[in-house]
Amino acid sequence: MRSIRAAATGAVTLSLVLAATACGGGSSSGGGSNDSPKTLTYWASNQGASIAVDKQVLQPELDKFQKQTGIKVKLEVVPWSDLLNRILTATTSGQGPDVLNIGNTWSASLQATGALLPWDTKNFAKIGGKDRFVDSALGSTGAAGKDPAAVPLYSMAYALYYNKKIFADAGISKAPATWDELVADGKKIQAKGKSALGAEGSNLSENIHHVFVFAKQHGADFFTADGKPDFTNPKVVDAVKSYVDLMAKDKVIPTGDAEYAQNQSVSDFAKGKQAMLLWQSAAANLKSQGMSEDAYGIAPVPVISGTPGTGTQVNSMVAGINLAVFKNSHNLDGATKFVKFMTSDDEQKILNTAYSSIPPVKSAQSDAAFGAPATAVLKNTLATSAAALPQVASESQFETAVGTAVKDLFADAAAGRAVTTDSVKAALQKAQQQMPAA
Repeated sequence: MRSIRAAATGAVTLSLVLAATACGGGSSSGGGSNDSPKTLTYWASNQGASIAVDKQVLQPELDKFQKQTGIKVKLEVVPWSDLLNRILTATTSGQGPDVLNIGNTWSASLQATGALLPWDTKNFAKIGGKDRFVDSALGSTGAAGKDPAAVPLYSMAYALYYNKKIFADAGISKAPATWDELVADGKKIQAKGKSALGAEGSNLSENIHHVFVFAKQHGADFFTADGKPDFTNPKVVDAVKSYVDLMAKDKVIPTGDAEYAQNQSVSDFAKGKQAMLLWQSAAANLKSQGMSEDAYGIAPVPVISGTPGTGTQVNSMVAGINLAVFKNSHNLDGATKFVKFMTSDDEQKILNTAYSSIPPVKSAQSDAAFGAPATAVLKNTLATSAAALPQVASESQFETAVGTAVKDLFADAAAGRAVTTDSVKAALQKAQQQMPAA
């Protein structure tokens, strides 16, 4: 999901998994209809540099949809800081949109509310079939064994962005492939008076994304095979400590980044203040801040050893945005047509180009527009070395609890307090106690 949401998950409560009935699109009966066939409401997530940019990207496409179908789409671009709370309110009040964007990591949690239209074989057939979508994107659409709760719209992956001039000035000829190499390069960069690596230490979702990858690289998971929290597993503890140690021990992340939560590390990188950035599909964001594509390179996120791949070589979570329909929409047929339109080859090319993301639709992804070297790194990561965050009903609470634990550990590091195996385990134990009972 898009990392611009700094605190959305922080407001998640148990109501997410306890909401019992489907209540969306304003229907009082809880069931869908086609009572309003000429209109749709659409909540879009803030994907661009601003809400105004998103409106400029989306409105021409919505006008195109209206011309083709006669259905007028009322657009609202919702900031990430508000989106999840708005969705939760809609699931319980019945006052929601017909169609909405959701962060793909929320899919299983929102699926558990029963508010979203299940994408069974019949519904997928209406938009061209499930097999149009790449497997990695489908893996983040809901709990295993259930019909997806949403359809992939934009796919993203993490990569390592590096400033070519800073690297050259420090005598570094290539991007680091392992964490040891990154730390060693970081010290060379710092010797030249530059910051090495940026982070968003107070951004809960960013924290989760990175410690999830570190856990995979340590051969660990935050949940057992049957979906129970396992946050104090020794390998999980080691993984979280390894990430926080990039600040606490290795000193390649500046202590000031412990307070970052609103993409300040992206701005620092764009302004040439730091040499490296771990981010999701950052090209559009960097361009909007005036950084030339020639000024930076892009490489896979480092692994412990070797090269990225499956298993312990995972180097990204499957990031992305899904498109969902409230199942009691007053225009179910129109909502389905809209999903088909937004996931058509033409629209996938237009929208994913605008947001520097990757189309989750196979035929669009193979288009030459997404064949640039930088894009190839992201595509290869998604295809070979990315894993979906846990698709469990309590996933959003996991993001809140563990993301906060990592935030607090970064705060300790910034304040000069020791980050030890015991203190990491204690923080994760506290996080696990905050999880809902199975």
